[in-house]
Amino acid sequence: MNFIYLSPHFPPNFCDFIIGLANRGIKVLGIGDEDYHNLPSVLHSALTDYFKVDALDDYEQVHRAAAFMVYKHGRVSRVESHNEHWMMHEARLREDFNIPGPDIAQTIKIRRKSEMKKMFQACKAPVVDGELVMDRNSFDRFVEKHGLPVFVKPDIGVAAIAAYKIDNQADIESFWQSKPAGDYFIEPFIDGELMTFDGICDQNGEIVFYSSLRSVNGAFDLVAYNQDLSYYLVRDIPEDAVEIGRKIVKEFDIRAKFFHLEFLRRKSDGRLFVLEMNCRPPGGYTVDLMNFSADLNVYQEWANVIAENRFYAPIERRYFAAHIARKFGKVYKNSVEAIFNVYGSNIAKHTQVPLVFSEVMGNEAFLVRSTDEKEIFKMIEFIQQKI
Repeated sequence: MNFIYLSPHFPPNFCDFIIGLANRGIKVLGIGDEDYHNLPSVLHSALTDYFKVDALDDYEQVHRAAAFMVYKHGRVSRVESHNEHWMMHEARLREDFNIPGPDIAQTIKIRRKSEMKKMFQACKAPVVDGELVMDRNSFDRFVEKHGLPVFVKPDIGVAAIAAYKIDNQADIESFWQSKPAGDYFIEPFIDGELMTFDGICDQNGEIVFYSSLRSVNGAFDLVAYNQDLSYYLVRDIPEDAVEIGRKIVKEFDIRAKFFHLEFLRRKSDGRLFVLEMNCRPPGGYTVDLMNFSADLNVYQEWANVIAENRFYAPIERRYFAAHIARKFGKVYKNSVEAIFNVYGSNIAKHTQVPLVFSEVMGNEAFLVRSTDEKEIFKMIEFIQQKI
């Protein structure tokens, strides 16, 4: 099997997907904008071939690279990047080279919040009202109908980048003065806790693995108030999230891919509302947390699904597993040495975060685990405590 993988070197932890494919004898054909000799050494043996383009954003260059790979190695069975930014490239390559997987029309539904909302409504998933902001008049009508606060975010976007919580008239004026170009989507603001339903579907569209995380703080607060991120995978996944999540995954017809479904659980009454659906793994080091929480290798198991449509590992969520972030420029009470002295047996990984993710994910991350949820919160407090 020939498999085109876009940007195989980034993010760094996703190199393990390529290693997993290579372990199954799959020929991984990388296309990226980094020089081959600068790629992580583990990729030199895992990649069958690699084509460097000057600009990965330029689809024509990517198309020519893919055409060369097909000419050299033969028909390509799949294309993937596991990255939101390259999903439309993937879709165009699938159509241009007759490769199975989400086409352009399906990818638009997966990427645009306005299209997601229609899919959620079609399967009767719980959502709040929302619509595209066509102009100031449509914005004002929505606010008049629903009141303040409201939340506006790019129709195509990741996390809370360029998103706005609008509480009053001054916020409204500020939004229209500073609004970036592009389509925006508006919804009533929900005061709730972020949680997810994440996993892998096999080639038949059946869910073969799933997990769920709870975020101690929301993505908007991380960006707007420069907070330190902390979130953790839970051991017992709420039944309402599983029930709703299964319906949505089926509606989106996801096959041989990850899914990442975001919810808000409203604080006032505990009701769950669907926010977004992403046809990719959850971001940052969440896949690593999946591994640490259940002592398995999700990277390899995804490759097993690609190779022979099987997820082999038994799934036992033995641990809560958390990402606890710290940011440069802040003065923390406890040093890295002190953290390891107290919680070294709980720390599965301590790593620097790529700069492009740092606004939300922090500059360094402690990936920790414990069988006790209360201990997770103690570690969050200890690691992020300021002087």
